[in-house]
Amino acid sequence: MTTATQPQPPADAVARDAHWQSTLDRLRNRTRPTATLRICDDQAAKDALALAQYEQRTAQRQHEGDTSPESKKALKAADAAVTKAQQAIDDASIVLTFRALERTTLDALKKQHPATEEQAEDGYEFNVDTFGPALVAASNTDGMTEDDAREFLETWADAEAGALFQAAWGVQLESRLDLGKG
Repeated sequence: MTTATQPQPPADAVARDAHWQSTLDRLRNRTRPTATLRICDDQAAKDALALAQYEQRTAQRQHEGDTSPESKKALKAADAAVTKAQQAIDDASIVLTFRALERTTLDALKKQHPATEEQAEDGYEFNVDTFGPALVAASNTDGMTEDDAREFLETWADAEAGALFQAAWGVQLESRLDLGKG
C-alpha cells in the first residue's frame, strides 16, 4: 500500500512568498459554505415579533428628536421587547442546516439522477424529481434521510418545498471569493 504525498509548492512560488505553505494550508483547510433554513409555525410569536419591531422603529424615530430620559427609557424597553420576541421565535423554530458538498460528490450525485429525455430537451442536466430529495439529504447536516426529504418536498406547500430545495441547492452555488478590483 502506497501513501500519496501532498504535492510541494513550486520553489519559485516559495521564493516569491515565504508564507506560501501557510497560505496553502489555509486553502486546504477551508470549511465548505453552510446555510440554514428556519421554520417557525408559531404565528402568534411571529406577530409578536412584528409588533415589537414596529414599536421599536417608532421609539427610535421618537428618540431621534427627543433625547429625554423618558425617550431613552422607551427605546430601551422597545429594544428589550424585540429581544424577547426574537427569543420566542428562536425557541419555536426548527433550524435545518445545509453544507455545500465537495464538487466531485455533487457531480456524482447529478450523474446518479440523469435527466429524462423530456427534461434534457428542456435543458435540465439532472432529473429534477429524483435529484431534489437526494441533494437535500446529502447536504443536510442534521441527519435528514432521502425518504424524509422526498416526503417534505412532496407534501409541504409549494413555497415551503421550494425553500427547502433552495436551501440545499443555494449553498452549492455560494461563493466566498472576492476577485478584487485588479
